[in-house]
Amino acid sequence: MSPDELVYLGILAASIPVGFLFRYLSPPVKQGAALLLGLSITIATCNIHTLHSLVTVIGTWIIIKSSWQHAPALSLSWTFLYLLFFRLVTWFGLPAPTPFANAIQLILTLKMVSIANEVHSFHIEKKKEVSSFAKSPVIGGLSQEPSLFDILSYSYCYVGVMTGPFFRYQTYGDWLRQPNPQSLPGWVPCLQRLKLVPVYGALFLAVNSLFPLAYVRTDDFLDQNFFFRFFYMIAVFFVFRMRFYAAWCGAEAGCISAGLGCYPEKALSKPGGGPTVNYSPDPSTEEKYDFRTIQNIDCYNTDFCVKVRHGMRYWNMTVQWWLHHYIYPNAPFKSYTLRAGWTMFISAYWHGLHAGYYLSFLTIPLCIAAESAMEASVRTKLGPHGQNIFDWVHWFLKMRAYDCMCMGFVLLKASDTINYWMSIYFIMHIIAVFCIIVGRALKGGKREGRRREKEEKTEGEKIENMKEKTGEKTD
Repeated sequence: MSPDELVYLGILAASIPVGFLFRYLSPPVKQGAALLLGLSITIATCNIHTLHSLVTVIGTWIIIKSSWQHAPALSLSWTFLYLLFFRLVTWFGLPAPTPFANAIQLILTLKMVSIANEVHSFHIEKKKEVSSFAKSPVIGGLSQEPSLFDILSYSYCYVGVMTGPFFRYQTYGDWLRQPNPQSLPGWVPCLQRLKLVPVYGALFLAVNSLFPLAYVRTDDFLDQNFFFRFFYMIAVFFVFRMRFYAAWCGAEAGCISAGLGCYPEKALSKPGGGPTVNYSPDPSTEEKYDFRTIQNIDCYNTDFCVKVRHGMRYWNMTVQWWLHHYIYPNAPFKSYTLRAGWTMFISAYWHGLHAGYYLSFLTIPLCIAAESAMEASVRTKLGPHGQNIFDWVHWFLKMRAYDCMCMGFVLLKASDTINYWMSIYFIMHIIAVFCIIVGRALKGGKREGRRREKEEKTEGEKIENMKEKTGEKTD
């Protein structure tokens, strides 16, 4: 493990016992202590680069105060343009930010866009209340506009400050105002989330030592046979998954120990978004709680769901909610596949400027189009047994597609990514294009494709319902 990874591990490990202590603090003390601890972590790991995050927060606050009507669009433009400056600071003779500063900036960008949208919704609903003389039915809406101190406290809250998961300002406010946090579930769900972390960590270290990524860039690797080169991407993606499984499960445990994102099960919370229905305590029954709001990874379904489009929903779930809530609905396209492509482009930009991100993320719409075409033209004509076989083949190809895309994500450079894909003859891309051609030929071309796109959009909304807007019905 690198020194930076050891620092991440130390922060994650320390946040878990510290979280249980925060359950005993009053709301004002909890807010101040979380801010102080988070700011201390930021300054200790980022040094002078802390100014980047501070400028981002101040800029967002100015936007909210000066023009709440346009805050959603302006905050997105501001934070994403600042991300560009942040990644090109060396062009201006400034020192390159640390990896920790980059991690904090990524999470902060999501938070600032979210809080701008939440404040916008607050003012809209407030105007409706005044005009209708009725209380707003908004689910999880703000009760008042946050102050600069509130925004700073939310931005630098120690929970997930550099590791995630993303959570809304409303979730943060609910955490501060929990009436009796000591009575909420803690140790059991925390240990439940941590129980496989040692396994993930051990597998990461073991397989990473056997299949180092650096070997892919050597001439010796290209001299290996096709099957070895093809298998190597499977091992690399396995290492990639184990690393993030361990990190995100640990980050979730830090939230659980503090009680952040704990809501009654009847609130039907969504990762990143929080409750989707209004709820009230029932004194006659024992309340059951969950931490779905801060769940960032579903390890089992990431590995074993059948479709490419579903795999995205179980990976980095809180960020997926953010993308589907703030980016996908505003995409300048009507087609499901093109909207998905636009969302993946924005996701790639958020991750960084390396070409590998774009090559990987923009392969996803191609795979989605391929699986949609084959489902419409082949799977629908099969019986139960045939569909079962189809699904197993579909799952195998889905995993190989993600293996292939992962190589771009970790190799980063366009030349390294293309060289690797060339070494396996672009086999996954060719299979995807072949499936699209065959599917269109068997099913009747574009007309059926458009119908299938509409069906898939509806299916996606039903399965995960990831695009709820605060106080509004699903898009």
